[in-house]
Amino acid sequence: MQNDTLPLEQVLAAIDARAPAFTALADRIFDMPELRFEEVKSVAEQIAAMEAEGFAITRNVGGLPTAFMAESGDEGPCVAFLGEFDALAGLSQEPGALEPKTDTPGASGHGCGHNLLGSASALATVGLRDALRAAGVKARVRYYGCPAEEGGSGKTYMVRAGAFDGVDAAFTWHPCVFNFVQSAVTLGNIQAYFRFTGRPSHAAMSPQVGRSALDAMELMNIGINFMREHMPDDARIHYSIIDGGGISPNVVQGQAEGLYLIRAPRSEDVESLYARVTRIAEGAALMTDTTFEVFLDRVTAEMLPNRPLEEAMQRKFDEIGAPPFDKADFAFGDALQKAALTQEDIDACAVAYGGPDDYSKSFHDAVLPIAAKPGVLMGSTDVADVSWVVPTAQCLTATHAIGTPFHAWQTVTQGKLPSAHKAMVTASKVMAATALEAVQDPDLLRRAREELTKRLKGRDYFQRSTLNADLTPPTSSVRQH
Repeated sequence: MQNDTLPLEQVLAAIDARAPAFTALADRIFDMPELRFEEVKSVAEQIAAMEAEGFAITRNVGGLPTAFMAESGDEGPCVAFLGEFDALAGLSQEPGALEPKTDTPGASGHGCGHNLLGSASALATVGLRDALRAAGVKARVRYYGCPAEEGGSGKTYMVRAGAFDGVDAAFTWHPCVFNFVQSAVTLGNIQAYFRFTGRPSHAAMSPQVGRSALDAMELMNIGINFMREHMPDDARIHYSIIDGGGISPNVVQGQAEGLYLIRAPRSEDVESLYARVTRIAEGAALMTDTTFEVFLDRVTAEMLPNRPLEEAMQRKFDEIGAPPFDKADFAFGDALQKAALTQEDIDACAVAYGGPDDYSKSFHDAVLPIAAKPGVLMGSTDVADVSWVVPTAQCLTATHAIGTPFHAWQTVTQGKLPSAHKAMVTASKVMAATALEAVQDPDLLRRAREELTKRLKGRDYFQRSTLNADLTPPTSSVRQH
């Protein structure tokens, strides 16, 4: 059979046949939430599922113990699906509850739906492989298990190691409250620890002897606040003081440390802001007669939209349609909106994702049209790093009720519901259908590669200065310095 004769229905049927196994996989991963770089059990579950399907497994991709690749086929175009499976700290939640409820306070939870994300991408990989094999169509199909999207940027290390070399197109998705194809630039970022060291002393008897590292940290934050007026409107700087020097007010604090996250839609702006923040830290150290050190934690690029792939994905999404929610799904969504969500939550979702602000149902059961031109999504993802080296497209499906704030208990409580399963299977179908078109249409792949070259504007991902810093792949969620 030639590459232009495999009908879409065969791929959709293959995904439906495997869907129960992979929704069960999503539920198992939900029940074993693990933080960035520590997803040992989740990865073992995913590898076992892909090995059972006959895929060849490559472990420790990019030097990361919880990264792997599953591959089938050795000739033809190469298409890849990206999956994630890491959780977030402090978000343990009983699924299906309409209020915060957990038996393990402080434990981790899947507050961004990554139990669904990786499982759906794996399902798309298997479904496409099955259909291609049955039809005799030659292609290489890969699934990348990618750790630590939440605060670790695992894909950055994988890209730097050449893990995506030879891939013609990459596809992924993300849980959401609306159904649409993402055509937007995300925020690139740099995250770094700033540690000040002073001289401790008795705060009453000999304060003149001490040099306060905490004063330096406070002055650094004041300096950044003054800088905010003089930086791009779409840039962001967040921070957390992770060491204030202790709890004793009668001690001149000899150490203090903060974790800073600097974001903007252009890598050039991120680099510039990071340099300015570093100079502010230097000034704070000079003013307080302390010293400071910087420990670079991660660097993430901004997403490069790929219009040819996104338009192909939109066509498939329109053809496949929204998740098939039923009365029980809407009943739960209605109850959750009433019990745990506000109109402000609902309005914020519409603003964040460009969705309708007056949708009459609690679950979005339509497909939004693609944006007329790429916009800016005020968030970050390490999928962006892949988009700098491989043409990449991403869809989002309504796994959660409208108004659900991600990185919150309301997300976790919906992570094992039938509505979430239906939306993850829909995402699998949209991704696999788009990958099928890429396999069967060499011109689509050519146009996608040309689009990537155009958006790079001569920039080389591997020449970014901060990216070339001595970043060592972490092995746990705990900071390494």
